[in-house]
Amino acid sequence: MVLTLSAFSIAFAGAVQAADYPSRPISLVVPFAAGGPTDVVARTLGVEMGRVLGQPIVVENKLGVGGTVAANYVSNAKPDGYTFFIHHNGMATATALYSNLKYDPLKSFEYIGEVVDVPMTVLGSKDFPPNNMQEFIEYAKKNGDKINLANAGPGAVSQLCGSLLQQALGVKFTTIPYQGTAPAMSALLGKQVDVLCDQTTQTIPQIAAKGVKFYGVTTLNRIQKLPDAPTLDEQGLKGFEVKVWHGIYAPKGTPADALAKFNGALKTALKSPAFTEKMAALGAEIVSEERQTPESLQKWVKSEIEKWTPILKAEGMSVN
Repeated sequence: MVLTLSAFSIAFAGAVQAADYPSRPISLVVPFAAGGPTDVVARTLGVEMGRVLGQPIVVENKLGVGGTVAANYVSNAKPDGYTFFIHHNGMATATALYSNLKYDPLKSFEYIGEVVDVPMTVLGSKDFPPNNMQEFIEYAKKNGDKINLANAGPGAVSQLCGSLLQQALGVKFTTIPYQGTAPAMSALLGKQVDVLCDQTTQTIPQIAAKGVKFYGVTTLNRIQKLPDAPTLDEQGLKGFEVKVWHGIYAPKGTPADALAKFNGALKTALKSPAFTEKMAALGAEIVSEERQTPESLQKWVKSEIEKWTPILKAEGMSVN
């Protein structure tokens, strides 16, 4: 009888705990600096999800080593439903870039769901000879390493995009890494480099101001923010697709009830006018409901690991 009562007490306590969750603020870890694109997504999303959950979501910025510092921190955090993690493509590229990872992207986390996609754009300096993508393709195949390609540093999505562009064209550019998107864009505007591939959150103002040459977007379909801009796919680079995608994760072993409630709050927040309007202004696109699930995110990360690992290794892009 004592055992029965004990079992009942434990089950009852678990039910009460699940019903009361969350009972205190939740931490959402961001692996990049405050004010950056991922941070803006996290803070805007956190406000809306906090309203749904009835507890504030506090953003923690833990910088370093392409997001791996934050990922390692979360993989070792207490799995109690009060620590979550938002990351972009770096979740999938880390295994190829870093040989000494202390976590496994596919095994060390619980998956929540995808959030938004941010399209990339291919730009040229005002002095770069090609005026459209067809001319760009022809010029690149003739000039190869004479073309200077900027990126935002090792592991940045701009670097991934540049690598895939070179592979698609069958050429090798002279790659020049910078410490972030801002200096890379400054170099392009200053005509110190020829080409830059970067996300719409950073490039739309320059495109609108006509301070750069614009060759197209890197998604398979045209985007709402630039409806008249052709994709690289439709301009001859078939299947070319690079985008900044964001997903949310939790430490392995986080209770299923907490994961389900957090996922429910995510789905509700993604429909809120405040979030959708902010993302639209940034050129970010909210993912479909089918992609807002743990299963979809895990499948996507696995496919991205399989896509980028051979490309990164072929480019010799391992950081350590």
